[in-house]
Amino acid sequence: MAGPRSQAERDALTVEIVFALVTGALLAGVLFVAVASPALFGELGRTQEAVWRTAAATAATAGFAYRVIRVLWLSRGRRRG
Repeated sequence: MAGPRSQAERDALTVEIVFALVTGALLAGVLFVAVASPALFGELGRTQEAVWRTAAATAATAGFAYRVIRVLWLSRGRRRG
């Protein structure tokens, strides 16, 4: 065990977590608009709109999770050595 973390290490970890969450949210927003654009800006039926929005929500959720996990995983590797 490495012992307790210093204040600088705790602050750096907080910044990395916030960075991961903010960039993940931005990526999710972009993915949602990109995938749902036919439903948002097109003349589609209710069923087609629901399918596009469901696909957009799925893509946005996956993109958010991927980004957060990737950023935190990479920052973990930098902290270890």
